[in-house]
Amino acid sequence: MKEVKEYLTIKSWAEEDRPREKLLLKGKSALSDAELIGILISSGTASMSAIDVAKQILNHTHNDLNQLAKLSVKDLIKFRGIGEAKAIAIVSAMELGRRRKETASAKKPKITCSEDAYQAIKPELLDIGHEEFWALLLNRSNTVMKKQLVSSGGVSGTVADPKIIFKSALEELACGIILVHNHPSGNLRPSEADINLTRKMKEAGRLLEIPVLDHIIFTDNSYFSFADENML
Repeated sequence: MKEVKEYLTIKSWAEEDRPREKLLLKGKSALSDAELIGILISSGTASMSAIDVAKQILNHTHNDLNQLAKLSVKDLIKFRGIGEAKAIAIVSAMELGRRRKETASAKKPKITCSEDAYQAIKPELLDIGHEEFWALLLNRSNTVMKKQLVSSGGVSGTVADPKIIFKSALEELACGIILVHNHPSGNLRPSEADINLTRKMKEAGRLLEIPVLDHIIFTDNSYFSFADENML
């Protein structure tokens, strides 16, 4: 007579061996890759636990998380026990890991002059055919904490609301702001509206003790700095 192997659900395991409880008791580093993925997919099949399902995926990728990160939702749903919702959870977790790595490796620029500010915002504004208004939020050492898109408009202009700019600055506990907007036309001359906005922003920054350190007019080939031209 053929022996029937009894399948034990995770709930029947000793509490300290269940992945969620193990994480709480021993910390996240105590869990294997399969256990972490098991938590993500939550449940298994009638004959496999969530961890068993995770192990079959890891076996397919030779236990290489970089290979796992390359699998799409369509790839993952081919595995027994993985439906669309579970596949989406795995893909989302891997993407978060990628973004964390990307963020950690990206050195945040320190602003010491107008050229530094121009280079810092260049990836966001180069080759843009419409006008955008950005704010560089700086910490006490003038390192860029965040690049904040304030507004996006047409070819000839965009609206910058001081309330939006300083709301972000206050939330990030910024110690200074550099304003930047582009002129798709390539014209570096500030308009009367640019000058008036700069004055308004400088006054708001003074009252909130978050100084406006510069206002840069960006073009693909050059820039205009209000600070360099003594217009702040």
